[in-house]
Amino acid sequence: MLKDFLSIHHLSVYEFNEILDLAQKMKAKPDKFKSSLRGKILAMIFQKPSLRTRVTFEVGMLQLGGEAIYLAPADIQLGSRETPFDVAKNLERWVDGIMARTFAHSIVVDLAEAARIPVVNALTDLLHPCQAMADFLTLREKKGDLSQLKLAYVGDGNNVCHSLMLAGAKAGTKLAVATPQGYEPQPEIVNQAREDGQSTGFALSLTNDPIEAVREADAIYTDVWASMGQEQEKEKRAQIFASFQVNTTLMAQAKPEAIFMHCLPAHRGEEVTSEVIDSPQSVVFDQAENRLHVQKAILWLLMGQEKSV
Repeated sequence: MLKDFLSIHHLSVYEFNEILDLAQKMKAKPDKFKSSLRGKILAMIFQKPSLRTRVTFEVGMLQLGGEAIYLAPADIQLGSRETPFDVAKNLERWVDGIMARTFAHSIVVDLAEAARIPVVNALTDLLHPCQAMADFLTLREKKGDLSQLKLAYVGDGNNVCHSLMLAGAKAGTKLAVATPQGYEPQPEIVNQAREDGQSTGFALSLTNDPIEAVREADAIYTDVWASMGQEQEKEKRAQIFASFQVNTTLMAQAKPEAIFMHCLPAHRGEEVTSEVIDSPQSVVFDQAENRLHVQKAILWLLMGQEKSV
């Protein structure tokens, strides 16, 4: 049984599919689960603001019969006013779970090590596991058997890229990652993904050529070129990443029925053109909706008491 949700690397293949299966059930029959977290309270720690993360976790708890408390950066001043250890030890006395959206990955690790209650990684600079779970639920809905698909990721080897690799390893999906030279995903995560995927048929290729990556792809995924905290690199990255823009020319190199994916928010005219993100091939708002469903599944598995549903 799950204790925390920090990285997809920590999931077994069974647990990975259990989350997706439960998310689909909750999406299809939400009323069946509407009281399953009654009386439960989730503390939501934010060092970084987010539309999708706050709304989906808060709505998810409400739909499951529980409640959520939003803690803004100034409320805790995590790491400066109080250590993650002290924050965890306080919160475990008052609430039933902690969700954290932070900069350093070490913060969610420290929270989980200290707290006797479940901790959910809602994003760190290293990983974005809830997003990747929503993405693979979307891929399953749109394309079917995940083990028969090729996903191409084009852009920065960032936290989203890392979690997509780890999810692909659990699903047995073929994954091609195209980044500019010097912006590849971290070797540690590449090694974790390849290790996790040894038994699933996972195949990972890394390249600096976006055209090579998207060839015969069932889905093309991109993210912003400069993530939160990298604003000072925005102009430099815009020049380096210019040839990695997902536009109609690049989409044409994939399968004709390929879908376009993005975790949002998108910078139109930079990593993706409006023509692509607004096209019938785009499933970006399906991905955003599925954040709600997979996070409800994660919260239920971590905090729920009714295991017979």
